[in-house]
Amino acid sequence: MSAAATVKRKKQWWRSYAIWFILPAFILYSVFVMVPTFSSVYLSFTSWDGISESIRYIGLDNFKEIWESPRVHNALKNTIIVAIALVLLENAVALLLAILVDQVRWLRNFFRSIFYFPVLMSGIIMGFIWMIILNYNFGVVNQLLDMLGLGVLKADWLGDPDFALLSIILSTVWKASGYYMIIYLAGLQGIPQELLEAASIDGAGKWKQFRHVTFPLLAGATTVCVMLSMIGSLKLFDQIAVMTNGGPGFATETLTYIIYKVAFGEGRQGFGTALAIVLFILILIISLIQIRLLRKREVQM
Repeated sequence: MSAAATVKRKKQWWRSYAIWFILPAFILYSVFVMVPTFSSVYLSFTSWDGISESIRYIGLDNFKEIWESPRVHNALKNTIIVAIALVLLENAVALLLAILVDQVRWLRNFFRSIFYFPVLMSGIIMGFIWMIILNYNFGVVNQLLDMLGLGVLKADWLGDPDFALLSIILSTVWKASGYYMIIYLAGLQGIPQELLEAASIDGAGKWKQFRHVTFPLLAGATTVCVMLSMIGSLKLFDQIAVMTNGGPGFATETLTYIIYKVAFGEGRQGFGTALAIVLFILILIISLIQIRLLRKREVQM
């Protein structure tokens, strides 16, 4: 038998048995991902309460209610506000921290660890910490304002609808910025120093070096960070659940939180599933648009 025939026979043998190596993973994926996904699509057209055995088909009524519900509109507005604010603030703070850490020659690992530490905390623990910090009666923020003679600025940061959402946004920025700092720091350390030295010789100051050399070369890191922060902001849940429970009233309800509330708190599993599908479509559309725009920016730079 020729060598070519032997190789061909081995390939045929491998192909005939390869399916058995893939099958376990495919079964697990089907059971834990595909089946729940198709079940969710079906349940979104029902009025199931999550408990009863009977499931009543109601067509597009859930989606019609989503379209007309002021509560859902408010949750969508809050979701958009949170998403835009977190993407801008998290990336701005993360980039600033990365630049500062990159300039440090001594104790660089120490500062990097300190800034990254909040990322390691669960959202629930972080929420409890900030509940204490922002407490009206004994919270650090209001006590500090009293010490500075600025007691007139004291507020019920989590109980006032005007400040509750802002408090959640700022606490989330504190928690998540360290994660994106690591990505930006890796990008900064990958920039050739020769380019910055050449720009300096040409008379470019620090700002011009950053604007025309550093920032364009961080396009890849920016794409990753913006994508991750956008998806994370659309899925924000733990902090809202712990710090405000969606309140006061509906002031801090987002799409993610209202899905949980109506599905498990109000026994409207079908409506909650329909909301989850709407959120999935929203994340998919935003992600595709972001990828297209940010990749185009990478190519141009």
